[in-house]
Amino acid sequence: MLRLIVIIELWKKDLPIILDYLIQTFSSSRRRFRRTASFSLIRKSKGKPNGKKPVAAVVEEKKQYLEPDCTKVRVVDFDLKELVVLPPEIDLNEWLASNTTTFFNLINLQYSTVSEFCTGDTCPVMSACNTTYFWYDEKGKKTKCTAPQYVDFVMSSVQKLVTDEDIFPTKYGKEFPNAFDSLVKKICRYLFHVLAHIYWSHYKETVAMDLHGHLNTLYTHFIVFIREFNLMDPKETSIMDDLTEALCTPLPPTPQNHVTER
Repeated sequence: MLRLIVIIELWKKDLPIILDYLIQTFSSSRRRFRRTASFSLIRKSKGKPNGKKPVAAVVEEKKQYLEPDCTKVRVVDFDLKELVVLPPEIDLNEWLASNTTTFFNLINLQYSTVSEFCTGDTCPVMSACNTTYFWYDEKGKKTKCTAPQYVDFVMSSVQKLVTDEDIFPTKYGKEFPNAFDSLVKKICRYLFHVLAHIYWSHYKETVAMDLHGHLNTLYTHFIVFIREFNLMDPKETSIMDDLTEALCTPLPPTPQNHVTER
C-alpha cells in the first residue's frame, strides 16, 4: 500500500498551511508539557470504576467553548474540507487509514495536555454534556469507568488496531480487510468521545494553557472528515451540535483597509 503517496497527496493540497497547523499543534504541546504523541506517555489514573453520578458543574463554565471569543480562535483560517476530500487516483481505504491514524495521534496528544487534570476524582465517569459513555470489552461486557480509564481503553485499543499490519497494512500489495470501514467508524466514535469530554470537562484548563485554538481546529477538521465519508451517525455527534455549528460556520472575512496612501 502506497501510504507515502497518500500523505504526499494530502500535503500537496496546501503544504505550507498544513505544516503550520501540524507543527504548531505538536510544538506548542511539547514546549509546554514535554510530552509526545506516544500513548505510553499519557499518565494513567489509579482511580477505580464506581457508580457515582457525574457531579453537576456550573452551566456557564460548561458552555465556555461556545463564547464567540473562544470559537473564533483557530490555528488556521482556511477551509478544512480541502484537506479531507479524496484525491484522484487514491484508494479510499488508504485515504481513510492515513487520516484516521493522524487523528488518533493528534487527539491523543491533545488529551495528554489535560491528562493531569483528568483523574478518577475529578472525572468519576466518562461523560460529555448529559451523556455517560460506557466501555465494552471484546466480549461485549459493559463497564462503567472513570474518564481517564475510558481514555486509556480507547487509546490502547486504537493503537493496537492502527499498528496491526493485517488491519492497517502499509506494505505494497497487502489488502485491507473487508470490514475496514466498520473499524474506522468504531475508531472515529471513540475519538469523538475523547474530544467531547475535553470540551465538556477540561476546556477551562485548555484555555488557560492557550491551546483552545488547536483544539478548535482539530475538532473542526475531525468533524469535516467524518461528515465527508459518513463515518458517524449524526445522532452520535448531536450532543455537540451547538459547537459544531459554531466552528463549522465560516468565519466572517477580516475587514480590509481600503485607504490609499498618497
